[in-house]
Amino acid sequence: MATLAVTWRGSPLTDPRIITDAKEHFGRIVEQQLERVEQLKQAEGWTDFAKIKTINIGILGGDGIGPYIGTEARRVLEHLLREPVNQGNVVFRNIEGLTIENRAHHMMSIPNEVLGEIKRCHVTLKGPTHTPEKGDSWPNLESANVSMRKALDLFANVRPVRIPQEGIDWTFFRENTEDLYAVGSQGINITDDLAMDFRVITTQGSERIIDAAFAYAKRNNKTRVTIVTKANIIKTTDGKFLDIARKISTKYPDIGWDAWYIDIMTAKLLDRSRRNEFQVFALPNLYGDIITDEAAQIQGGVGTAGSANIGKKHSMFEAIHGSAPRMVQEGRSQYADPSSMIRAGAMMLDHIGYPGSAERLNKALDICTQYERKVVTTGRSTGATGKELGDYIMDTVEDSTLESRWENYIQE
Repeated sequence: MATLAVTWRGSPLTDPRIITDAKEHFGRIVEQQLERVEQLKQAEGWTDFAKIKTINIGILGGDGIGPYIGTEARRVLEHLLREPVNQGNVVFRNIEGLTIENRAHHMMSIPNEVLGEIKRCHVTLKGPTHTPEKGDSWPNLESANVSMRKALDLFANVRPVRIPQEGIDWTFFRENTEDLYAVGSQGINITDDLAMDFRVITTQGSERIIDAAFAYAKRNNKTRVTIVTKANIIKTTDGKFLDIARKISTKYPDIGWDAWYIDIMTAKLLDRSRRNEFQVFALPNLYGDIITDEAAQIQGGVGTAGSANIGKKHSMFEAIHGSAPRMVQEGRSQYADPSSMIRAGAMMLDHIGYPGSAERLNKALDICTQYERKVVTTGRSTGATGKELGDYIMDTVEDSTLESRWENYIQE
């Protein structure tokens, strides 16, 4: 899909080309999205990892601190998977070329050779990547995350947030391929005074993310799914999302559901008297992006949360914070906190069929980053390095008393 940023000049009252060109531009977007809807109707089935002899895991360092925290995440995961790695059942691959410098050189959000390497892996673990914004020194490239989600049809962004001692166990299902992000780089500066962007919500895209949330709730003995929109104001697109939720809910009579508006929902996550009532959320893309960062901050900061981007054939797991270029510029990369990327790695372990290892890693992360905190990163030399935190996590994973240590902290 071409990246467009078009500016028309002249008076809208005297220059008919302004309206004509805007209609043509919008028409091209509509054609692209109608083609996508037809592709969604022909979607493939789910990958069965139990039937794969060798699972290929790609490691994408990305920008800034990404390669540093990626190295630590890989080290922890290889430690946990040392037996299947030695048996040839799991292979780790480093994938280079997703830096902003290389993307700008090729004028592509994901250069073709990089995308080819990604597609040769069953799953990838990705560090943060820089997305150019208006006014910075990089070309107006689409987000690498958005491009990857569209290219691999990674429609479900799944983000867990857990604070067991407060009774918080949230799982967010953020639609990953639509909404404002789907055509976010194709907005129009119609005149110097008028700019317009476009929003995409489809029946197929909404059905599969909402159904995934309800199915997850059923599998994991949850009793409630919360739908988040602003359907009282954004009546067409958010209204469609909410209407589809009503329809999907009838397939799951044992799962309750409710609907909240995004503005009050952000407040209720801070309401200690109510927030532990929420369990599973389903949201359009933009609202999910905002509210999951808020939830991660409640957990301890965006550096503590991982994220899964799930598709039927491919999946990508990532840290949800930024690339922190200033840390690199100031020579502090070794002090970057890798726990978000390691937490994403735990989600990946569960996804590819190693739930026991995933559970041990999650409990070790809880102990090391929330409760015991014997090794603490600060992003500076006043705290630990990422390697020191990685060593602490691996030692904790191997502790024979891990389960009782975790239970003791929960009960305090």
